[in-house]
Amino acid sequence: MKIVTVVGARPQFIKAAAMSRVLRAAHEEVLVHTGQHHDPQMSDVFFRELHIPRPDYDLGIAGGTHAQMTARMLTAVEDVLLKEKPDALLVYGDTNSTLAGALAAVKLHIPVLHVEAGNRLGTMANPEEVNRILTDHMAAMLFACVPSAMAELAREGLGERAFWVGDPMLDAFRYYSAQTGGKPQGALPGLDGQPVTLPKRFYYLTCHREENTRDDAALSQILLAMEGLPYPTLYPVHPRNRDAALRLRESLGLRHVTLLQPIGYLDSVALVAGAERVVTDSGGVQREAFFAGVPCVTVFDYAVWPETMAGQCNVLATPDAADIARKLTLTPIWPQEGNPFGDGHACEKVVALLDTRF
Repeated sequence: MKIVTVVGARPQFIKAAAMSRVLRAAHEEVLVHTGQHHDPQMSDVFFRELHIPRPDYDLGIAGGTHAQMTARMLTAVEDVLLKEKPDALLVYGDTNSTLAGALAAVKLHIPVLHVEAGNRLGTMANPEEVNRILTDHMAAMLFACVPSAMAELAREGLGERAFWVGDPMLDAFRYYSAQTGGKPQGALPGLDGQPVTLPKRFYYLTCHREENTRDDAALSQILLAMEGLPYPTLYPVHPRNRDAALRLRESLGLRHVTLLQPIGYLDSVALVAGAERVVTDSGGVQREAFFAGVPCVTVFDYAVWPETMAGQCNVLATPDAADIARKLTLTPIWPQEGNPFGDGHACEKVVALLDTRF
């Protein structure tokens, strides 16, 4: 069968790297990149180092409001679907690209396949929550990463379409971690252009959510928390945070927080695995920390992945330096049996289920 896959953002590139390798062995895939993450350091590097097939269509759509971006993507994806006439459309997660792809397909009576279905924060104030709920209710097949997502889909009357396959991020994490040897691929690129030597012991910080970066107040508290830790912190800076991070480095007098340029997935996985602890607001990085057995503090108001929070392996914190510092001292109790994110073969299970459905 022919499947059009729509991606647009960094986490989707990682999942596509794992899925496309399996999907293309049995089916024809047409890959569409909306352009939502268009910066070379947030897009091109992932396609190159993860050996993701080059997109068949690169729509180049980024910027504007949520409505403007989604509307432009919707019409552009529809054009692709009218031309390709696929048997199904596959989307990942909860971005504007995901919603636009699903809307375009369902209007053309093309079955939608949603990977990473069923996640819920419990607030419609979060734009990604809107995207994931709408996509789930349009999809013909829902592939859940964790048991809590299956329970949520059942509560919403979608249980008959839902399948627990595990997390493609775990597939990717295991596959690519084996290639890194636990070390970054070379010298780390400092934000000022100078190479950074990997410290023997360090913390790893990622921070990109609008809630933590829309002004200096939250980000400064996060950086102050990291500054007070016993080992240095490595912080790859999202392009839209660059000016704020440089300004705060000077105004706060940061000496133990090293600002890096955005890094690729392989280096990020190596830094997660090698860190003393991880502080993040990323749904993907908190999972990777859990996969690697590294304690994590997530600076966010909602539990995106509740399975990671059993035994304080991952704990929520407010953007407050004292709260983050306190949460970093907690001792996790790691699960002894089973992995709620599956067995590392989620992609094979998705393809097997497609073969039974179509």
